[in-house]
Amino acid sequence: MKGKTSFPPQEGAAPPSRCPDNSAFKQQRLPAWKPQLTLASVLSSFFLTGAFCLTVGICLVLSANSVREIQIDYSDKCSDCSKLRENSSNWNKECHCSVNFTLKEDILGDVFMYYGLQNFYQNHRRYVMSRSDAQLLGRNVNIQRSNCAPFSTYRNGTPMAPCGAIANSMFNDTIDLFYNRNSSVIQVPLLKTGNSWWTDKNVKFRNPKSYNLSSAFAGTARPPYWQKPVYLLDEDDERNNGYVNDDFIVWMRVSAFATFRNLYRRVRRIRQFAEGLPAGNYTFRISYNFPVTRFKGRKHVILSTVVWSGGSNPFLGIAYLVSGTAATLTGFVITGIHLKLRKKKTYFQKQ
Repeated sequence: MKGKTSFPPQEGAAPPSRCPDNSAFKQQRLPAWKPQLTLASVLSSFFLTGAFCLTVGICLVLSANSVREIQIDYSDKCSDCSKLRENSSNWNKECHCSVNFTLKEDILGDVFMYYGLQNFYQNHRRYVMSRSDAQLLGRNVNIQRSNCAPFSTYRNGTPMAPCGAIANSMFNDTIDLFYNRNSSVIQVPLLKTGNSWWTDKNVKFRNPKSYNLSSAFAGTARPPYWQKPVYLLDEDDERNNGYVNDDFIVWMRVSAFATFRNLYRRVRRIRQFAEGLPAGNYTFRISYNFPVTRFKGRKHVILSTVVWSGGSNPFLGIAYLVSGTAATLTGFVITGIHLKLRKKKTYFQKQ
């Protein structure tokens, strides 16, 4: 049997070295900076950090408190419609209700309308995964291989467009705002588009390519809880239909908490509303379609302004205040410990 011939090591031969190369990097001789922590540098860093956080926190809290906001819960005020919607056989029956309210002062500037849901958990793992991003990009995909089940296809094999539990549970109440001026009723003009991000409409959501949307979605069916197909979501604006519909895009951005709000409309600043919403009597006319009684939920409609720091949410300001207070208190504690130890050291030196 032929093979390689091995020779015994020669006497006196040095074994191969396993030491790293003699370089500055491998021998850890690179120049480094090691700060010398003194009492003055440590205390100054704590107090400066605390002062900065407290200043920013106060500005954020004051900014959030300057937001004008009115929130109305219409869950109980539309109780008749709520009872009607609890029976799924009444899905095709319309139900309307009205909610009156009064603005004591003008709301100046840009006014945003939100809908709010309470006790609606969008953060369940199966719910969050129940969507097909490839379908939402307008691609021709096999829905049965996606995570949309059981909202993927009907029993006859017809695919749902869009598929998934998120899309199927889309908020579908219609809310209109009316201004009661003297004896006349004026509908407040609201903007349906421009409420989503640029990346949503140009990167994440796209309609299938075809000469019209109805042919693009041929062979598909609406989700079970929808009242109209996806290509007819906005009958007034053809460009706001399909997967690029603003209301649909906003809903598909799921919330991390059970209580949340989503942007619904923006007040169009024209005619009597060029400066915002004037003081007076208003009415919300609601087409009630979204049931919430089964999961003990609540529904709100919110009118709000925004400032440089965002909406009426003091959480970030409070977080800065807490951090600044903690840093400042830590600085005082370190100062007290230092003074106590220095006093003891002086006492023992005198002894």
